[in-house]
Amino acid sequence: MPDINLIVDNKNELGESPVWDAARQRLYWVDIKGKTINWHHPASGKTRTVDVAEEPGCIGLRGSGGLVVGFWGGFRFFDMETGEIETIHDLETDIPDSRLNDGRCDRQGRFWAGSMDDTFEKPVGSLYRLDPDLTCHLMEPDITISNSIAFSPDGSTMYFADFRQETIWAYDLDTATGDITNKRVFAGEGSAPGAPDGSIVDAEGYLWNARWGGSCVARFAPDGTLDRTIEVPVNQPTCPMFGGPDLDILYITSAWFRLSAEDRAAFPEAGGIHAITGIGVKGLPEPRFAG
Repeated sequence: MPDINLIVDNKNELGESPVWDAARQRLYWVDIKGKTINWHHPASGKTRTVDVAEEPGCIGLRGSGGLVVGFWGGFRFFDMETGEIETIHDLETDIPDSRLNDGRCDRQGRFWAGSMDDTFEKPVGSLYRLDPDLTCHLMEPDITISNSIAFSPDGSTMYFADFRQETIWAYDLDTATGDITNKRVFAGEGSAPGAPDGSIVDAEGYLWNARWGGSCVARFAPDGTLDRTIEVPVNQPTCPMFGGPDLDILYITSAWFRLSAEDRAAFPEAGGIHAITGIGVKGLPEPRFAG
């Protein structure tokens, strides 16, 4: 039976984008609405929080050190030790309510991030690919809330979701060029409780998806069938990430964003970081941005 524990009770308003740094044995994540970038070192119990001026939607580790971040208005490099920020690309500055949301590095070291309408209503968002040479490519338009970016173990399949459509799609990914083709439904509306938020793929090629509003994490087989769900003590889990020395711990970020006072009382651990052990599968090392 899986064992679920609250390891960081920091009440993130909108905790997101957990990333495990195997070299430092740290879990990084963001609080989008709280405007912080954070890390936790499980072995020591130490946690660090850095305030930033712009909402951070997603992060990735850089091979050369530091982080690549999808902030509200575009891609930036960020040094958590010094606080230094370097702008790479500003994006969608002509769309006032648009911001970058979900993101992840692919197996070849490219950073993918999708934007969203912060009012949750309009399909003004897009999916972008940031290459190691720092060129930026628009890959998919007309998205309301980008989510669930993840990659198969061999890197040839990319997963992506629009939260408002409650659908996770799979694409064929050309690992050499970064082009995506053959968009198809992977897990559609009603495939699991709640709506699809962030995802990660395990070493067996199964996709783990946090189910916003569903109080669970769902594991889908490579053919899109539901393998199992694990209930969590929050109703808005946002994204899973494998970590720990053996990559066999599933960390979960969560949020209390938009919860009523009654729901916050019902889910007192909302916004914290949870660790699930005993699930019987392992993850893969998180790729680093090669730029």
